[in-house]
Order: sequence, then C-alpha cells, then structure tokens
Amino acid sequence: MERVVLHVDANSFYASVEVLYHPELRGRAVSVCGDPEERHGIVLASTREAKRRGVKTGMAIWQARQVCPELICLRPHYDLYIHFSKLIRAVEEGWTDRIEAFGLDENWLELTERGMTMARGARIADQIRLRVREELGITVSVGVSFNKILAKLGSDMKKPDAVTVLDAESWRGKVWPLPAADLLYVGPATRRRLMRLGVFTIGDLAAAPPETLVRAIGKNGLMLKAFACGLDDSPVRRVGVEAQIKSVGNSATAPRDVRTAEEARCMCYLLAESVGARLREGGFRCGQVTLSARTAELEISSHQLLLPRPVNSTGEIGAAACRLFRERFSESLPLRSLGLSCGRLVPKQAPVQVELFGEERRARVEALDTALDELRRRFGHRVAERGVVLADGAFAAVNPKEEHLIHPVGFLGG
Repeated sequence: MERVVLHVDANSFYASVEVLYHPELRGRAVSVCGDPEERHGIVLASTREAKRRGVKTGMAIWQARQVCPELICLRPHYDLYIHFSKLIRAVEEGWTDRIEAFGLDENWLELTERGMTMARGARIADQIRLRVREELGITVSVGVSFNKILAKLGSDMKKPDAVTVLDAESWRGKVWPLPAADLLYVGPATRRRLMRLGVFTIGDLAAAPPETLVRAIGKNGLMLKAFACGLDDSPVRRVGVEAQIKSVGNSATAPRDVRTAEEARCMCYLLAESVGARLREGGFRCGQVTLSARTAELEISSHQLLLPRPVNSTGEIGAAACRLFRERFSESLPLRSLGLSCGRLVPKQAPVQVELFGEERRARVEALDTALDELRRRFGHRVAERGVVLADGAFAAVNPKEEHLIHPVGFLGG
C-alpha cells in the first residue's frame, strides 16, 4: 500500500490574515513585526510584495526598512491567527482525522489507506488548496509525497497557491539539486559547517560519508543524511492524540543586551522560576537542563547538562542554568535573549535515589516553591521575587511565564 502524506503550508500566514482585515493594504509591502519597545522588533511574516523587495523573516525592523523604505509594519494579532488556523484545520478534517500541526500555519495530513494513490493525493491537495482560498481568502501551498520530510519540502518548492508532488520516481531529480539549507533542520550554523565539508546541495548531503557528517555536526548528521536520502517513517498523529510531553521550556528577550555574568544570572533565574513552576504544575521532575542563547547578531546556540537526579525546584534548575552559562556562554556576551528547557521528564511520584544527607532540606525547598506557586497564582507573578532579580529593575520586570510566543511544534517531538 502506497503511503501518501500532504503538508499544507499557509502562505505568508500572519501577513495574509492582516491584509484580509485591511483590504486597503492589498498589493503593498506589508510585514507583521514584533514590538520594538519590548525588543521583539523583528519581522515575523511578510507579503509577497515585501519579500520581492528583500524583506526576510527574522530581519530587524530597521534592516527591513533599509531594503524596503515603503514597508508597512503591523503588530501581530495572535487571536486572529489562531482562529484562521482552526478554520484551515476544519477544511482539512473533511479528508482525514490524521492531522499533525507544525506551528499555526502548517499541518501534515496522512491520507494513506487502501486504494489511495499519489495521483489521488494530489487531487485532494488541490481541492484543499481551492477551498481554503475560496472560503477563507488566503492561499496555501501543498506538498504531496510518501513521507513527512519530503511533503514539507514539496510545499516549500512552489509558492504561493500551488501543489508539488514528490513521488518515489521523481523526487531525487527535483530534490537533490536544491541547496542543503532547504532541508528541515539545516539552519545557518549547520549550513556553514556543511559548506566547509563541500556539501552544498541535498544531493551532496545524501552522498556524504556518515562518519564525516558525525565528526562535523554530531549525531544529527546521520538524521540529516537520512532525510536527504528520502528516509523518514515518522507517523502523522490523529486529531485528539497529543504527543507525550518531553520537555518544558521558556525563553525571554532581555530588556537590553545581557553584557555581564550577573545579568545572565538574573535571566537564568527568571527563566528557572517559569520553567520550575510549569514542571510542578504538570507533576514532573526533569533530569536534563538545556540553555540556549541568541547573540546580538541573532546567532543561536544551545548546550545541555545532565542532572545527577531528577528535580523540579527553581533553585536547582537555576543553578544548573548558571553553570551552563559559565561553562559555555560566558565568552559569547553580549546576548540578546536566553532560553531554558528541561527534558528527560519523569512523573513527580517516580521513585528516586534518596541522599543520605540533604533530603530534609530538599523537601523544605520544594514545599516553599509550591507555596510561592500558589501565591503567584492568586496574586500575580510579582507578589514574591528572588533577590537575584531585584538588582536591576529592568530585568525584574521580565515575566517569562507569560511570554509565550507562538512557534512551530518541534518535528522531533521535543
């Protein structure tokens, strides 16, 4: 039985929704941008007219206006985007209940069943494309293939308002000449490492020796090589089936660039307050802490630390984050933002190896954290704050627990 997977990607989603509500902006260079006063002043989405003039997602607003002086910048309205995301999904549910989100504007659809063919899948993709355009007023591009990775690549190949089929016979000829950066999870840093190896295209990546890739980019090199070879058997989850929670995290943009170790320590504990509270709320402990940082040049890196035993206390998570900063990021200052994630989750009730000394103190700390969680739930986040964050009023004003930006769901389920 032939597997048929669609990837439906709404074109310039945020900008397209905004133009629906501002028809006078149709045909003009428009970008949806974060709030520069809160240092989220980057481009989130743009109309085709803005893209043609060189505006790219992730650009700072001032950079976008340099390449496109006539650019119109709008603030995001996430409630509208969530509403339209649900409407698109309702259209897709007319064909299958096996739908998996990849952010607000992208979904995978599993069509595999007896009698399904790639040609029939392409016809269904075209029907979805037409219905979304006629009923909702926005356009989508759809990739049709035999796995999720190639279906996503197909939806990126032809935009806007198009269907691209990558079947078993034709996909290599269409995909291998493309730049390696077009493949999912080949970001700027990985692209530079691959270029140093002489790997420029997806075909080069498919042909690269696995041991060379592992030396250059670690075990993810094997995953990327498999993707380049068209190998991906990951399933599409059915509607209503939630992925197992594998990590809990938050990130926050600092009110100004983090330039000192003390400011970084403040941000680490702010994030630990948020992540620790969410772990306790979910009934988890974590065995791994990951700290990520974005530099003033918007380059991102991350490092992990395994903990000797699962924890959910703010103090222990914050201390681990600070250790990661000292060991891995202290030479990277200044930093624009930090992110903290806790993985290797286990239920709070799961048995752990007790310590001969310190167990009573640990129980008192956890009870204090729980009491603070309840106080903040009733009276707000700032009813009680750690001394470390009060050294600077600007940093103390950051509340990462409420800074939930809408972002893609990780393909790997992390």
